[in-house]
Amino acid sequence: MIPFSILDLSPIVEGETATQALRNTLDLAQHAETLGYNRYWLAEHHNMPGIASAATSVVIGYVAGGTKTIRVGSGGVMLPNHSPLVIAEQFGTLESLYPGRIDLGLGRAPGSDQMTARALRRDATGPDTFPQDVVELQRYFQPDDTSQFVQAVPGNGLNVPIWILGSSLFGAQLAAILGLPYAFASHFAPTELMRALYVYRTQFKPSAQLKEPYVMVAANVIAADTDQEAERLFTSVQQQFLYIRRGKARQMQPPVDNLANHWPDYELAGIESIFRYAAVGSPKTIQRTLASFIEQTQANELILSAPIYSHEARKHSLTLTAQVRDALAAREAEAVGI
Repeated sequence: MIPFSILDLSPIVEGETATQALRNTLDLAQHAETLGYNRYWLAEHHNMPGIASAATSVVIGYVAGGTKTIRVGSGGVMLPNHSPLVIAEQFGTLESLYPGRIDLGLGRAPGSDQMTARALRRDATGPDTFPQDVVELQRYFQPDDTSQFVQAVPGNGLNVPIWILGSSLFGAQLAAILGLPYAFASHFAPTELMRALYVYRTQFKPSAQLKEPYVMVAANVIAADTDQEAERLFTSVQQQFLYIRRGKARQMQPPVDNLANHWPDYELAGIESIFRYAAVGSPKTIQRTLASFIEQTQANELILSAPIYSHEARKHSLTLTAQVRDALAAREAEAVGI
């Protein structure tokens, strides 16, 4: 069975602080590790009152220091916000502290609005130079080269796997040309998923890092004991997107029994397509949905976002999803006669 991984934005729920959100992140990562999840990735967002993972490399170090075996990385670092050298040094430091466990996922979007992007002190051409910045970053991880005057220390000669993240054909083409693994953000931007996977696989060129295409696809997975309870928990993330669309991002809101009682139909219709690949329900429902998603995408790995208001409900969701993973693995083994 393909590996399952976790994407976390360290959600700050209404009435709590970033301190509690980050503690919850570590607790969730430790829980995911015991359940056999493959990776635990943190995402860079700025000026978002409901997200505590803005200083992504710092949070990665916190999580890696509190776990033992699970891979920890960025899903992703928004490279236009940073100089490639700084990121090479940060992730070279992380790899030096936690060898063999660090991933570097790179995104082209700023992870913020235009005003916040300016406050990050990067010029407006950042996204346009993304391919060159990725190549520059790769060079900093090469073995010692006396011809390269500027070197990343730590970073030089370290094996930090680089991933390209994307939600369009641009990232798919870049990952294919550079021979890098590709992760698609289908948990919030599903429209181009199948086209992007086709482009990546058909245009892929082997590299020193990767000999064959490797695709990880993302999905929101909200699991509970019953479909009804899972659908109720899901209303928290739905509200997050509704508030973002209004330009009023806020802390994660508690779930509600009926979203239609709180939001007009036209706004609810506006976010329907975002959650095309969400798996919401009891373990039986989750298993059916994820089996179809895996068959449709032929993904090498799934990375799952479980944005739930209650921390304990979120941990329970990961437990149920791990059971689904194991059930799918058992079914696959039976099918091939193992």
